[in-house]
Amino acid sequence: MNGNTGVVSGVRVSHESASLSELEAASADSEADALDALLVEPAVEEAFVIQTCHRSEAYVVADEPRDGRRALAAAGFDPATEGAVAMGHEESLRHLLRVAAGLESLVVGEDQILGQVRDAYDTAQDAGAIGHVLRQAVTKAIHVGERARTETAINEGVTSLGSAAVRLVEDEVDVDGATALVVGAGEMGALAAKAFASSGVERVVVANRTPARADRVADAVDADAETASLAEAADHAADADVVVTATSSPDYVLDEDALSAAGETVVVDLARPRDVAPDAATLDAVYVHDLDDLHAVTESTREQREDAAREVESMLEAEFQRLLAQYKRKRADEVIARMYESADRLKAREVSTAVSKLEAAGGEVSEEEREVLESMADALVSQLLAAPTKSLRDAAEEDDWSTIATALELFDPDFEDGMPFDAPAGEATPAESED
Repeated sequence: MNGNTGVVSGVRVSHESASLSELEAASADSEADALDALLVEPAVEEAFVIQTCHRSEAYVVADEPRDGRRALAAAGFDPATEGAVAMGHEESLRHLLRVAAGLESLVVGEDQILGQVRDAYDTAQDAGAIGHVLRQAVTKAIHVGERARTETAINEGVTSLGSAAVRLVEDEVDVDGATALVVGAGEMGALAAKAFASSGVERVVVANRTPARADRVADAVDADAETASLAEAADHAADADVVVTATSSPDYVLDEDALSAAGETVVVDLARPRDVAPDAATLDAVYVHDLDDLHAVTESTREQREDAAREVESMLEAEFQRLLAQYKRKRADEVIARMYESADRLKAREVSTAVSKLEAAGGEVSEEEREVLESMADALVSQLLAAPTKSLRDAAEEDDWSTIATALELFDPDFEDGMPFDAPAGEATPAESED
């Protein structure tokens, strides 16, 4: 896997483009499984996948954009499916930065997504899926996400789906002195437990399949807390005023029977796939909300943070341009290296010819004389290629790939029709035509 000159292609399915059911259908069993499916595609040099409760996104690096798109579709990330959005090279890079900065989150500026990007990057590295292109892209995205949260107010107020759930529940029930049942002790469940404890609930019950994780979450909340097994969640729901579910279970955790004795209860299902069966919403006293219902809360948050978001947008654009410049310099350097390699071959051949002629005319050429000839040849190559080198770097900065192609034709005797490297997605090359 070289990953040095390829282009990025991406597909995203998120809360902005897809319904919850479409999002569920688009998600792989795990990021690791999705990476495995992408890496077996012959055209894929690098891959990165991030899946959260409201997004499933995949990125690949391939020699040609069309190859990247085909590989994504073959691995289950088909841009033609409902709710999917295809992204070219630059759009993929910009979108990654926006995701890490929190601008694409259901809760604008949320902190959780930055940790999820880091975790996804670690998973991709462990799978051997990260090379030069995606390493620069994802580390730049993480850097932008960190700057956004330390230099602006983008993450003030409602900063997670957990705190958004609190805001939603507070519109329907008085949480002061209430009992909250949190089902699931992962990152989302932990955030929800902390958010409800901070809102004034009197008691928090954390139900989870693994007792040790439930204990850790219960110990971290600022309220009276206890733990329960997942099987005991239905029993505790009967005493809860608020129920928040956030497990990774492929099956329903709570249904109509489990909540029938709960009385007046507000349920917020943060999981994907859903934890709460649809029939639970038919109970008169049970009010069930899912991720789609958080939009009203998050829209008000978005309005409150418009100024901060504009700051982040400006910061992001500057960082994006730096990232593009890094890629362009790398592309120019690849072409320049080929040009110098070609010149070195010519130089070696001509020096050898000169030595042969001198020896034929006057005897053996000494090592010192050979070094003089090679030094002169090196100087000529450097002087002749100095101006083209600068022109190539300038051309790359300006996306002038035809100039680079012309330079290769002039300086590379092995150059064949078409470009032996990849222009960025969207930049046509002499040999490329769209499907």
